[in-house]
Amino acid sequence: MASDLRLNYDVLISGSGAAGLSLALRLAGSCRVCVLSKGDAHEGATFYAQGGIAAVFATSDSIEAHVSDTLIAGDGLCEREASVFVASHGRQCVHWLIDYGVAFDLQTSDGVEPHHHLTREAGHSQRRILHSADATGKAVSPTLLSLAQAHRNIDFLAHHQAIDLVSSRGDPARIAGAWVWDSKQQKILYCSAGMVVLATGGASQVYQYSSTPSVATGDGIAMAWCAGCRVANLEFNQFHPTSLYHPEGGNFLLSEALRGEGAWLRRPDGSRFMPD
Repeated sequence: MASDLRLNYDVLISGSGAAGLSLALRLAGSCRVCVLSKGDAHEGATFYAQGGIAAVFATSDSIEAHVSDTLIAGDGLCEREASVFVASHGRQCVHWLIDYGVAFDLQTSDGVEPHHHLTREAGHSQRRILHSADATGKAVSPTLLSLAQAHRNIDFLAHHQAIDLVSSRGDPARIAGAWVWDSKQQKILYCSAGMVVLATGGASQVYQYSSTPSVATGDGIAMAWCAGCRVANLEFNQFHPTSLYHPEGGNFLLSEALRGEGAWLRRPDGSRFMPD
């Protein structure tokens, strides 16, 4: 595979959503980092996220309740240890976003200092969803993106897609970089890196109907598998039951907050759909 350009970084991150950008910002103090975005800088699931982020903030809530709700919603398929880890670190991670400038909605009450407004979504027994209106992704994604693009140790390459991982020779072999497709210049470049991180999101676009962005095509999963990684749980793709359909336009997600606040889904005959 011929390349006109070679790049070298400490860390190469494929994916420019919340996962990739958060990691880049955490590492950039001590590493040279490159972040790849398949399309436009903001394109991805994070930007289009609506409802908000679940974390225990209310005094009436608890980590135990959040874990319990997670296990119930997962119908016995969730790993308890992973559920406990995520619920236990949720508030810390949200505060990290707030410290970086993400603005979540506040509310005021008589005699009480302004505090974060918490809403409720399906599967949650408590109000624990921090949000920015009903376009939380548009608050999170541009904030992290602007910080990453301004950081002197982060190079951000839009319209660049990792297409294959490169293994070093040796026993055991290790990932040493990736071949990258520059869709604007129509050429392939090679990027070597001490570490390669795949933060490419899911693969929902393999289905005919999906509310996920068009870039969610499972590239990272495929590259990892081809490189010899073990993959699992590929059957778990999220399908939102609330999506607006129009025969002459693209369908798009209607926020889960609708059901969390009490909305019912009904069939044309008036019977309830997904009553639980």
